Amino acid sequence: MRYFVFFLLGCWLLSACHQPKPARGMDQKIDSLLALMTLEEKIGQLNLPSAGQFTTGQAQSSDIARKIEQGKVGGLFNIKSVAAIQEMQQLAVEKSRLKIPLLFGMDVIHGYESIFPIPLGLSCTWDMDAIEKSARVAAEEASADGINWTFSPMVDISRDPRWGRISEGSGEDPYLGSEIARAMVRGYQGNDLRLPNTILACTKHYALYGASEAGRDYNTVDMSRHRMYNEYFPPYKAAVEAGSASMMASFNEIDGIPATANQWLLTDVLRKQWGFQGFVVSDYTGVSEMIAHGIGDLKEVSARAVDAGLDMDMVSEGLLTTLAQSVKEGKVTEQQITQACRRILEAKYKLGLFDDPYRYCDQERAKKEVFSAANRAMAREIAAQSFVLLRNEGNMLPLKKQGTIALVGPLANSPVNMTGTWSVAARHAESVSVLQGLQNAVGAQGKIVYAKGANLDADAVLEANATLFGKTLNRDSRSEGTLREEALRVARGADVIVAALGESAEMSGEASSRVNIELPQTQKDLLKALLQTGKPVVLVLFTGRPLVLTWESKNVPAILNVWFGGSEAGDAIADVLFGQVNPSGKLTTTFPQHLGQVPIYYAHKNTGRPLTGPWFTKFQSNYLDVPNEPLYPFGYGLSYTTFVYGDVQLSAAETIASDSITATIEVANTGTYDGAEVVQLYIRDVVASVTRPVKELKGFQKVFLKAGERKTVTFAITARELSFYNANLQWVAEPGQFEVQIGSHSQEVKKAVFTLR
Repeated sequence: MRYFVFFLLGCWLLSACHQPKPARGMDQKIDSLLALMTLEEKIGQLNLPSAGQFTTGQAQSSDIARKIEQGKVGGLFNIKSVAAIQEMQQLAVEKSRLKIPLLFGMDVIHGYESIFPIPLGLSCTWDMDAIEKSARVAAEEASADGINWTFSPMVDISRDPRWGRISEGSGEDPYLGSEIARAMVRGYQGNDLRLPNTILACTKHYALYGASEAGRDYNTVDMSRHRMYNEYFPPYKAAVEAGSASMMASFNEIDGIPATANQWLLTDVLRKQWGFQGFVVSDYTGVSEMIAHGIGDLKEVSARAVDAGLDMDMVSEGLLTTLAQSVKEGKVTEQQITQACRRILEAKYKLGLFDDPYRYCDQERAKKEVFSAANRAMAREIAAQSFVLLRNEGNMLPLKKQGTIALVGPLANSPVNMTGTWSVAARHAESVSVLQGLQNAVGAQGKIVYAKGANLDADAVLEANATLFGKTLNRDSRSEGTLREEALRVARGADVIVAALGESAEMSGEASSRVNIELPQTQKDLLKALLQTGKPVVLVLFTGRPLVLTWESKNVPAILNVWFGGSEAGDAIADVLFGQVNPSGKLTTTFPQHLGQVPIYYAHKNTGRPLTGPWFTKFQSNYLDVPNEPLYPFGYGLSYTTFVYGDVQLSAAETIASDSITATIEVANTGTYDGAEVVQLYIRDVVASVTRPVKELKGFQKVFLKAGERKTVTFAITARELSFYNANLQWVAEPGQFEVQIGSHSQEVKKAVFTLR
């Protein structure tokens, strides 16, 4: 088959031009410094221990303090506050021989103290400006409090909702994930890392971590390279192109070699193919964990990691304690260690730490900029955009601010759970609960009555495991029946019931994989009892992953998925429930009808026997007991208004690879509310040299339409949108027929066809 081949010949130049520009004299400074360093001091720069949380006065008596003075530490993480950080930095620049400043890192994942929605929720805004702003605020607050490096963004593609860390990523789609990766890196790093309100991004987890087998955290990953390049690599590559200063190796293995010691991954792909110029850090104890993988003792795995291209060792101290001996034995060279050390020093130089090691230690700035009213207002606004209206039978929503509203459920009055997982710096107690948010909104116009109604789960052990890190739900020792009856008494006297149910903040996230992704049974029993009262019921759903909601979608008239909205979650929820904000969130992950459908995602491939008739059809690709379709498809989300799409219009019936074709569609707001709609462009490559997905997202626009307004939305389709990695891993756009699909979600589209010559 004839085809046009588009090699990424300018890949290195493209990525390099997006890297933060090194300050003049960087090479000279680092060359002179390296010339003074002993092998042990170079190795020391590769060591990243966890500091824990010191208070002022404790740091200088610690074992870490002694290592800093000896030049055996390159950076610290898990330490917060200007005073504590300044004390540790002072040890490095005043007491160590070469006075090399430290990096200070933290898991600033979706906000620092002003917490935004969890990343999966943020992705549902489909608003790159909002996502970039959330990262910018996080960088400003973290840098004001002494932090200059964040272990974010997490860009792992995941199509398995059992995996707890799906909450930390941007969903199942590589195109959308790539756009979000770029936005997050821009937000953290800005245009100049020498500005004191920027921080280093660390893109993770490189690579493929979201595809762990059985959805179990830290598990094995095994996939073809064809799939890697087309479906899982794009967001990492996009982050590199955006200038991500660092990358974090993932826990999983790839082709039988753990990522932390995988030379093909860390050197061949990342540096040689993509032109990455920053440094690579392991994940927490990622080096020493390779012992359990079965590829060597601590000395062996440490040497293999450095030889593969790892630059920094988080917590294991394998590099610190074994590399000098490995150099003597010829397992690694001093030049490899020097190169890794250079990359760490370059990052410090780019941050301006050699000019002013205390540039991030300004107590007055911290007082003014952290958890400010303006930042919290932005968090509230963005949270409301992230909520996805899954169901609204009879236009039950929005509610009126009048009468009696019964608020029921274990998530209804829990400020500490509003921020979701990985909110390590949050002021949890100052977050706005649903109860507080509804009371703030209703004021004296109506009455809010509350009952817990159920614990998170009937199993006390499971609840304890799902409410770690101080995010307790204050388990009630009374029986399920007693709690439920109390809630029913409250509900019977109300005009409408709002049920705040779902997962707790730590029921998703790291080490929070689940085999049952339905609502816990005790909560489902409460919901059934509330529906039996005959009162209108709104389910406000908290979750960090897609859930199986088949029963709920048939029986609950209104379902608003609020993920975990952050510091201002309660007020943002009230904004949407009462119609101050029209919901516009769209799903970035597919919700299955049944767990047995997992993995389920929109961009699947056809089999040789695709289902062509009604379910069930023998000898075609379907199940005996459940239809193929998801419960809620990728891109789905309702509004308080209605949007109607016209037909797709193409500027030409044919095009060539060096040209472009324009697709337009008219979208009308035919309802009575102003609202925003995410118009989604999908493309199907009908015939290709390798099998291609039934459709792939290749563009989107979020447009605001007043009631009755119409707008024409335009997409330019170029060779970039038509290209893919072929069987030889070449980036190609092959001649043939392409189907353009535009609509409100992946299963509701208008179509047109053109030919690439």
